[in-house]
Parts: sequence; C-alpha cells; structure tokens
Amino acid sequence: MLDIKFVRENPELVRENIRKKFQDAKLPLVDRALELDAANRAATTEASTLRANRNTLAKKVGMLMGKAKKDPSLMAEAEAAMEESRAQADRLAALEEQEDLLQGQLREVMLQIPNIIDPSVPIGPDDSCNVEVERFGEPLVPDFEIPYHTDIMESLDGIDMDAAGRVSGNGFYYLMGDVARLHSAVLAYARDFMIGKGFTYCIPPFMIRGNVVEGVMSQGDMDAMMYKIEGEDLYLIGTSEHSMIGRYIDRLLPESALPQTLTSYSPCFRKEKGAHGIEERGIYRIHQFEKQEMVVICRPEDSMAWYEKMWRYSVELFRSMDIPVRQLECCSGDLADLKVKSCDIEAWSPRQQKYFEVCSCSNLGDAQARRLKIRVQGEDGKKYLPHTLNNTVAAPPRMLIALLENNLQADGSVRVPAILRSYMGGRELLVPRAK
Repeated sequence: MLDIKFVRENPELVRENIRKKFQDAKLPLVDRALELDAANRAATTEASTLRANRNTLAKKVGMLMGKAKKDPSLMAEAEAAMEESRAQADRLAALEEQEDLLQGQLREVMLQIPNIIDPSVPIGPDDSCNVEVERFGEPLVPDFEIPYHTDIMESLDGIDMDAAGRVSGNGFYYLMGDVARLHSAVLAYARDFMIGKGFTYCIPPFMIRGNVVEGVMSQGDMDAMMYKIEGEDLYLIGTSEHSMIGRYIDRLLPESALPQTLTSYSPCFRKEKGAHGIEERGIYRIHQFEKQEMVVICRPEDSMAWYEKMWRYSVELFRSMDIPVRQLECCSGDLADLKVKSCDIEAWSPRQQKYFEVCSCSNLGDAQARRLKIRVQGEDGKKYLPHTLNNTVAAPPRMLIALLENNLQADGSVRVPAILRSYMGGRELLVPRAK
C-alpha cells in the first residue's frame, strides 16, 4: 500500500505505474483516493479547529454563567454561549464520524492501488513476457524415457492419490515410504541450509486473523488462495511468510534489531482458483503442501542487496542437489500488487525438456510494513517503515518432481544426491519395486 502523501504529490507517476502493470481499470482509483483524501483532510482540519476552540468556549460559558447568577440580564448571553457549545460538540461528533468513514473508504481504495515497481522490472502484460536472466548447471536430457513424476513415485510405492481422492478430494495425496522420507529429507536439509546462512529457524502459527491477511497480501489474491475457518476470524495460511511478517504487526523495532532473518517451516493450504487450477493427476499444483520459507525485514537501503542474496541462496540449494536451474525476472504484469520486484527460480525438467517454477523471490518494499504498522526507531530517533522480502527455500512437491526427474536412472532407480544421504540413513539409491 502506498503512502497517501506520495499519491497526493505524484498522481501521474502512480497512474503511469498502473499502466505499466496493464491494470487500466484501476486508473479511476487514483482520482477517488485524492477526492477522499481531500475530504478527509478538510474534516480533520475543521475538527481540529473545533477541539482547539472547545476549552476557550467552555471557559467563556463558565464565566458568563457565573456573572449571570449576579446579573440575570446576562443569562441570555450565557445561554447563547451554551447553545454554541452544544452545536460545536454536535458538529465535532459528526466530523469524527465522517473522519472514520472517510478513512475507511480511503484505506479500501488505497489497498487496491498497486505498489510502485522498481525501474529494473521488465514491462509486459503477463508471464509470457518474463525474462530469463541466467542459467546455472547444464540441462541434460537422458537417452531413456522419463515417466510422469507420479509414475516414478508409484514405481517406488511412494504415493497414493486414489485414496487421497476418496478421503479429501482432488488436489491431495498420500506420500509413502522412501518418497515420504525423501520429502522430509529435503525439508530438513533446506532448514539446515538456511540456518547455516545465519537465519533463525521458526515454526509459526498455521492460521492467521483477517487483519493480518489484509496486511500481507493483495486483495485479489485473498479470495483465490485463502481458506477461511467457518465462524471464526481465522484463515489457513497459504505460505508461512504471511504469519512470519504478521508476527511484527503494530511493533516498533529498534534499528539495531535489523535485519530480521528468519526461515520458517509450515504446511500451506491454497484454493488454487483461477486459470491454473488443480491438476487431475500430478502434484505440481495442489491444495496442501509443506514448505520451508525465508523472510527478511531490513532497512530500505539494504533491501535490494538482500533480494540478490535470497534468490542466489535458492540457486545454491538446488545446485547442491545437482538440479539445473535458471533465474527468470518477472515482468510488470506478472507482479502481485504489493511487489516492487520479483523473480522465479525454475528447475529443469528432463521429461518436459523445459524449466518450471520451484521458487519465487520477492521484494515488497514498505507495503506490508505500512499495512501492518511495522515501524523502526532509527538511531537518530526518527521512525520509518522497514522493507520486507520473502523467498521459497524448498516446496517439496515441486522440488521432488525436479529431484526425481534429474536423478532418475535408466533402470528406474533414483539416485539420492550426496547432500541428502545423511538425512536418508545413508541411502544412495531408491530402487523401484519388483514388477
């Protein structure tokens, strides 16, 4: 969410940013925000004047009433002053009610105006305009056919989607045996990898209140992603970033406490409504999965350096498991409204002979901090809003696809990357069941 002062002083820049995001339908929001802001400031100014006059008028009434007791001819003047005082009190109450209404309407509009994107973001309407920046590792295609990922898992007795469908419906799965153990190994390794980078490990709440949801994500994404708990002001998290950033709601942090570098584990729950939808067969896009996340809260001048570090951590993690990846810069039309800059890390799929998304790294500037009222007390005593960033460390359903395909052998066995073997009891190879 932008600062209304910024919108007031730079309306054309805000409009141009909306155009760059190909959201022309939101252009009228700028004028509406300015209109509400002007009305709110007028009401606030008048209310402030009335409050300032209140004590003076009260003293005048008291003085006149005192004199009227001695001189009844002054009673009319005293009553007139009392009537003026009541009228001003009524007007002040009406203005305060109007302020609350206008501020609520203004906030609702401001929540819909997209954040200002970084000048380095490529311009384009959708993800087809995302730009490949760099590749890491040699993408190889073996000389044998690679089955669909669930077929590989089934050959290892590692997945049961039929039972999950009967129990929970589409978009769920049972992981079994070696595949379940590999899933846990990836998460444990991802956790230890980030701890080794100096991040603090955290297991957060898996449900958050509505005001936190409003603070951490774009309004359009909320209905498409979040599951609400019926009858309660609680939502299941779609990613632990939400509850991790929410941890700082209404807090004033000393600048010496920055940066906050956290890595969190959680299950994630998503409706996956819209164009992508739920896969009928695979586990690429599902309703429930587990994830290790990284979150940084830092000084504004440090956020782009952290952005660079964070996506490179993802590359390092995947390359340590012998998985080729590339960095893809997200274009303006592919950025969620809160994001200043974002990139995807995509892993190589030998079966499809193309890359697919496994991580998403984002710099959200001060948008989440402004919504959640997270502030920092600088060493000079001044308060400011920090920047927030997040990135996927590992989301095993997708990571498992990349890991299984890139480590599949011609005989159907799967090589366990060396870095994961200590988490797998020393296992070097996963062998399919005898046919």
